Amino acid sequence: MTSRPKVFISRIVAREAEDLLRAECDCEVWPHHDLPCPGQVLAEKLAQVDGALIMGQDPVPADMLPAQPANRPRLRVIANMAVGFDNIDVAAATARGIMVTNTPGVLTETTADLAWALLLAAARRLGEGERIVRSGQWKSWAPNFMVGQDVYGATLGIVGLGRIGKAVAARARGFNMQILYYGRKQQPEAELRLGARYCQLEVLLREADFVVITVPLTEETRGLIGKRELSLMKPTAVLVNVARGPVVDEAALIEALQKKLIWAAGLDVYEKEPLPIDSPLIQLENVVLLPHIGSATVATRTKMAITAAKNLLAGLKGERPANLVNPEVL
Repeated sequence: MTSRPKVFISRIVAREAEDLLRAECDCEVWPHHDLPCPGQVLAEKLAQVDGALIMGQDPVPADMLPAQPANRPRLRVIANMAVGFDNIDVAAATARGIMVTNTPGVLTETTADLAWALLLAAARRLGEGERIVRSGQWKSWAPNFMVGQDVYGATLGIVGLGRIGKAVAARARGFNMQILYYGRKQQPEAELRLGARYCQLEVLLREADFVVITVPLTEETRGLIGKRELSLMKPTAVLVNVARGPVVDEAALIEALQKKLIWAAGLDVYEKEPLPIDSPLIQLENVVLLPHIGSATVATRTKMAITAAKNLLAGLKGERPANLVNPEVL
């Protein structure tokens, strides 16, 4: 390259990652931690740079991608700081010769930890209990006060046995749980290692005391858990979603929680994020709500940013990035 490539970073990220990019690129950073870069601004920047490091919550539809000149495409790499890449129109990027990368692996254990935090909090009504203490409503101990559901020895159903699903299952063994899983294909090695049993989704929903969703968002998984699926679950069951919000039909889930068709839910993701303040979910006591923090530890977010930066640099140098999601672009 005869000149330093230009890079746009759509949010303030770990200093280590920014330093990696600044050592070899001219960088511009959207100067906010928690204020998203507006779509119009992001579109303008993508038309001006050679590469971009963006967040998994930054939508990049086809009409946001620049039309590439035939003689020299400018935008060469979009490095997504997330495992999922459903926020990007990958097919459109591929058609324009743009590499798209993600950050798998580095957030597996951290996200599995959070899935378990949600599972335990929903089962034992931790959010509701803390609100009672903080508001001064705690009057005395009583036999039926704040009773929840046992986790030890229960049956765990995992929808999607990928990296995070396997990590969730590994933790379940410490709780002496029966482990069921559903996915695109059976995994004999994982079954042997984790003591898990493959079954169809309907069977899993009927038998599981806890259902944890870890599938990626695709056209096949969008709305995977709807009114019918929720109706199959036990009235004492807990649903946990650390995948993507649209995997669950949110209106159907709200109805199931309101009518006590299931015991509770623990959610880190939603159909629309941030969750609207007028969402009925906010008024429900039998749901634990978190602001999409599955990977939010200092160490993991730093690793994610560094991984994204390395992916971006590799693509800009004409190398194959380690986490390329559209290899057909090469």
